[in-house]
Amino acid sequence: MSTVPDEQGHFGPYGGRFVPETLMAPLEELAAEYARARTDPTFAAELAAILRDYTGRPTPLTFARRLSGRLSDEAEQPIRVYLKREDLCHTGAHKINNTLGQMILARRMGKRRIIAETGAGQHGVATAASAALFGFACRIYMGREDMRRQALNVCRMELMGATVVPVESGSMTLKDATSEAIRDWVTNVADTHYVIGSVVGPHPYPMMVRDFQSVIGRETREQVVAAEGRLPDVLVACVGGGSNAIGIFHPFLGDREVAMIGVEGGGYGPPDQPHAATLSYGEPGVLHGAMSYLLQEEGGQVALAHSISAGLDYPGVGPEHAYLKDSGRARYVWVSDRQAVAAVEALCRLEGILPALESAHAIAHLFRLAADVRERGDAAPAGRPLLIVACLSGRGDKDVETVQEALRAREASA
Repeated sequence: MSTVPDEQGHFGPYGGRFVPETLMAPLEELAAEYARARTDPTFAAELAAILRDYTGRPTPLTFARRLSGRLSDEAEQPIRVYLKREDLCHTGAHKINNTLGQMILARRMGKRRIIAETGAGQHGVATAASAALFGFACRIYMGREDMRRQALNVCRMELMGATVVPVESGSMTLKDATSEAIRDWVTNVADTHYVIGSVVGPHPYPMMVRDFQSVIGRETREQVVAAEGRLPDVLVACVGGGSNAIGIFHPFLGDREVAMIGVEGGGYGPPDQPHAATLSYGEPGVLHGAMSYLLQEEGGQVALAHSISAGLDYPGVGPEHAYLKDSGRARYVWVSDRQAVAAVEALCRLEGILPALESAHAIAHLFRLAADVRERGDAAPAGRPLLIVACLSGRGDKDVETVQEALRAREASA
């Protein structure tokens, strides 16, 4: 399974390239440069050094003692939870693992202008910071609605020298920002590199971003074995496009005893209410250059997605996740807006950690897992504690106002 994609970028039936002819040449150029870089020890050494000295890797694997106690009580069996702390990366999320890798590639290709899309703003901030570090011009496309709810990150991008372009079309969120970034790239391919922020888009992006983010899983593997003497029973991560999830999943794909659970944004409650649970309720289709699962209306039009989390508010998902779903290697579930906000409160009060709303979806599912363990009574083999690693993909400073609004609304309706 770890050998996918094929040379055309297909993960089973998913992935590939569905782009205007104008973009075929830059995609071929990027694929060829990345193929050279993957076997170039100087590229690997430079990326490792910058991840260490600038990003702050390796990130800690934190044992969540009080959260583990709460879940153990609810499950009536021992549960041990570790948090992979991507929130402690420079700029506040896992996104910078990918942006730095792509900046080195852009420099190798002679590109001096960087464009990107962003939803929650963390990819935009990571791109802006990385572009400033490399001395590149930077332009970030962001939906007007996301700019409203992520005003702090807009300020951070602008302070780092990026131009943030508001996108007024459609739902004014991540899908529309991505579409605008692609339009820019079509007209500026000669000097511009498009830094896609997740494992989506045409080949080689899903593979390349996955590889850059797999540092999360490689570190996790070493750290959990050092701490517990064995691999985890379960990995849990949130899924929008899916980069933090595939990053922690990928180094464990060959370990069949390790279950993998991706948690999508359930919004107000699918299938009848607005949501972003693409792998739970979507159908195969093409969006932003690749075949994957999409939320679709009757007639095949892309449906509007909704999540309280701007980073999960996307109607598509990375093609490798679609492949993992169909193969049964990973399982995908959803968590509602209300459950995610409750998880923010729980992690703050139990561990003193403020998670991003995206990450809170993964934390919320841990409480569901505990309830399932209690009902089934079959936690882990040989009576061992159930060992879980949850990827804390980012920190929640950016979401404080959104969480406050949700808590006020909850109190008003009580």
